[in-house]
Amino acid sequence: MKIEHIAMYVNDLEKAKDFFVDYFGGHPNAEYHNKTTDFRSYFITFDEGARLEIMKKPHVADCEKPLARTGYIHIAFSVGSKDAVDALTEKLKKAGFEVVSGARTTGDGYYESCIVAIEDNQIEITV
Repeated sequence: MKIEHIAMYVNDLEKAKDFFVDYFGGHPNAEYHNKTTDFRSYFITFDEGARLEIMKKPHVADCEKPLARTGYIHIAFSVGSKDAVDALTEKLKKAGFEVVSGARTTGDGYYESCIVAIEDNQIEITV
């Protein structure tokens, strides 16, 4: 068994798509649009692992996303090396994204950083 995809609603579908393409090397499919409901989505495929579905639909609540809460809290991307973690973290910081925790080795042995990314969703960057 494996995770096939993870889905998230966003306010700005094109901006979210560009974020995952530009910073994480994602490959989007053609936009899906249901004209009856005005639901729109992209599936973004990465070199390995699960796909990400980003979706937009009218009248979806955009609730506050505190850093500490129950439920899904972040998406983690493995970028292959400590240098790549450092470089991508710095690139995102320079682009104006908040770094919640800088690159470091955690108590359980992971080298990672965490940012508040597109529409206040957290992304962990790990080796």
